[in-house]
Amino acid sequence: MAQASRMRAGATRGKSHGDHRHPLFQKKRRPFRSRCSLDAREDAREDFRGRPPRGGSAYAGAMETYIALLRAVNVGGTGKLPMAELRAMCEDAGFRDVRTYIASGNVVFRSAKRATGVKAALEERLAAYAGKPVGVVLRQHAELVRALEAQPFTTAAPNRVVVIFLDEPPPADTLATLRHQRDEQVALGEREIYVHYGDGMADSRLVIPAARAGTARNLNTVARLIGMAAE
Repeated sequence: MAQASRMRAGATRGKSHGDHRHPLFQKKRRPFRSRCSLDAREDAREDFRGRPPRGGSAYAGAMETYIALLRAVNVGGTGKLPMAELRAMCEDAGFRDVRTYIASGNVVFRSAKRATGVKAALEERLAAYAGKPVGVVLRQHAELVRALEAQPFTTAAPNRVVVIFLDEPPPADTLATLRHQRDEQVALGEREIYVHYGDGMADSRLVIPAARAGTARNLNTVARLIGMAAE
């Protein structure tokens, strides 16, 4: 009986002075979560460089350099888009170190978001501005370097070779569906179509149906964008 009384007294004394058990065995309290906006939560995820949230994340973790190529900007399709407006859209989306190159819709920036999130954020803002969908083809710096290195027309003048950038690999029947081909040379890449206009583009009537889903840049522009992305 005396021993049982001492055990009860010891237990009572332990409770009166707080729980001194090892932290691993203490009950964990759920952290306080305020009602914050979705953007605030995403910003918190962007700054978290350790482990992505369970179920995946829209963020890649480390900052990536992206090159966004807009379709039909200042060429009569989507219409004119001032590059200052494009930079403002990118900055509004949270992209950093935003720079544009010439007026054909080329923008270089950095983001911790994954490519799918970057593309969606930019296309959403472009659609709101233009009143209709505006396509964006996205490449990371290394992908753009690989595309330039893979172009097969190495002896041609760089202003007579264009790279048509696609979201997906070119269809298997791309070459078979060409129309009005004369001296133009066409080759397929990973997610690109390469075209060498021997006599220049001005008099060419070449039709590439698979190119409708992409956007074209000549080799000079591609090389310049690679240089900007490396800065």
